[in-house]
Amino acid sequence: MKFNAEKVRDQVVQWTRDWFEVNGRDCNAVLGISGGKDSTIAAAVCVAALGKERVVGIRMPNGVQHDIDVSRAVTQFLGIRSYEINIKGAYDATMEALMGSMGEISNQTIVNLPPRLRMATLYAASQSLNGRVVNTSNLSEDWVGYATRYGDTAGDFSPLSKLTVQEVKAVGRALGLPEEFIEKPPIDGLCGKTDEDNLGFTYAALDRYIRTGVCEDAEAKAKIDRLHKINLFKLAPLPVYELPEEDFSIYED
Repeated sequence: MKFNAEKVRDQVVQWTRDWFEVNGRDCNAVLGISGGKDSTIAAAVCVAALGKERVVGIRMPNGVQHDIDVSRAVTQFLGIRSYEINIKGAYDATMEALMGSMGEISNQTIVNLPPRLRMATLYAASQSLNGRVVNTSNLSEDWVGYATRYGDTAGDFSPLSKLTVQEVKAVGRALGLPEEFIEKPPIDGLCGKTDEDNLGFTYAALDRYIRTGVCEDAEAKAKIDRLHKINLFKLAPLPVYELPEEDFSIYED
């Protein structure tokens, strides 16, 4: 079964255009540009939908980012307005405050603080740019929870979150993006490992399993199933207690 990237490209571009008609006819699409495929392709979708004048890319290194030139090249290629806001000061101050108060902090805190600070920064920038924040998540990463809750999982709208990594790449090619932007290996920015090194399986295997239910590697299948199960809460709407209106005993006269 062949994925029709051109058809999906046209549909997601129109969907984005329609979303802005309802939720911000004169607003700009604002997104973090990491230099990775997801933010690059999401930005290209927005350019196709709204025009480059209404798309703004924000680079948010945490101190020195070794591949920041790729992020700059992306915004230059797309011809969009861009800003660079370094989050290191905010990161260092928050870490100092946490350790000063708590003494010890977990590795999860260290790993997830930068993406959450980036999202706070992105929303702050967006509010000054008459913007709507673009979520750049894809289905594959979300499926196994390889994302930070209220970090890169946040946003006002999400054009790619129902597409697997292979499908996102295909849409990128259909949008005419250079191959070096599409096939840049995603690296975690912490230990220099690729996403696939950290996960223990390839995105190609994960994508096939998502779409067909087939995974010949029993160890990889077990990892995927476990990660999907423990991270399902990230994909669900926020649980909300509903006041039982029919139960009048909760009210006092």
